[in-house]
Amino acid sequence: MDLRENEMMSAHTSLKVGGPSRFFAKAESTADLAEARRFAQEQKIPCFVVGKGTNLLVSDKGFRGLIVQLGRAYSNLENLEGAKIRVGAATPLARLARETINQGFAGMHKLAGIPGSLGGAIYMNAGAYGQEISQTCIEVESVDSEGIVRTRAVADCDFGYRHSIFQELAAAGKGETITAATFQLTEASTMGKSSADLESEMQECMAKRKASQPLNMPNAGSTFKRLSAGATETPTQVAPGYYIEQAGLKGYRIGGAEVSTLHANFIVNASGATAKDIKELSEFVQAKVAEKFGIELKREIILLGEF
Repeated sequence: MDLRENEMMSAHTSLKVGGPSRFFAKAESTADLAEARRFAQEQKIPCFVVGKGTNLLVSDKGFRGLIVQLGRAYSNLENLEGAKIRVGAATPLARLARETINQGFAGMHKLAGIPGSLGGAIYMNAGAYGQEISQTCIEVESVDSEGIVRTRAVADCDFGYRHSIFQELAAAGKGETITAATFQLTEASTMGKSSADLESEMQECMAKRKASQPLNMPNAGSTFKRLSAGATETPTQVAPGYYIEQAGLKGYRIGGAEVSTLHANFIVNASGATAKDIKELSEFVQAKVAEKFGIELKREIILLGEF
C-alpha cells in the first residue's frame, strides 16, 4: 500500500479545492484495502474511499483521517460470455463507454461524458440522457470493513434516483468499498444498429453536454439533486437549475465560487475559490430558492471534513 502524509486534496478533486488529508493511500488489491482499514483503526481515524473526486468537496482544513484511492489494478475490463462485461471500480466512465462502443455493445455509450469512475457511478447510480448505470448492472462486488468480499445481485443494491444501498451502509457506519461490477449489455446489431450508430448517439450527447454545461471550469457536476416535485405553480418542473435561474442567481458569486452562467445547477470554481466559498454559495442558493418557491434543494455533492 502506497501511504502518504498530508496529501493536498485539491490535486484529487475536480473542483480543485481542498486541504490536506492526514493520510492518503493508493490501494491496488483487497489486501491493500484491508491494510488501509487496519491502519485507520489503529490510528483511531476515519477512512474514506474516493474515485476520481468528481462529486466531492473537501474542506479547506483538510480531512483528519485516511483517504484511500483505488489504483490501476482496479481499472480493468473483462469480457464475459453473452455481451457481459466485468469492470473494475477505478475504470473511468469515458473509457468504459468507448470500449463498449468499439465492441458494438449498447447500454453504456450515453454515459461517456460523466466525469468519474465506475465505483462512484455505482455508489450514486449516476446517469445521463436516459441511461443510468443500474439499468444494465447485474451484480456489484465490494469489500466490507472486515475485509470480506461481497457480491450483490442488482436487486439487492436498492438502486433509485442517485441512490444505492452503499450510501445507506456508509450512513450507518458500515461502509463498503465497491471494487467491481458486472453488466449485461445488448449487441447493437440485435437492435438494428452498428458501432457507428452508437458513436453518433454518444457524440450527440457529448455535444449537448458541451453546449449546456461549464466543462471549461472546475466543477463537480450537478450541485443539487433533481426534485421529486416542483413548486405549486410549476408542479412538473423538477430541474433545480430552473428554480435557481428563476431566483435570479445565475452568475451570483461568493469569493471565487460562482453559480454558472451556462447552467444554474452547476457551481464552478471561477477564480481561486475555496471549499468554504463553494459550500457557502450552495447554502445561499438553497436559502434563496426555499424563500422564493418553498422548495428544499438537496446537495448531490458529498462534503468531507470540517467546515
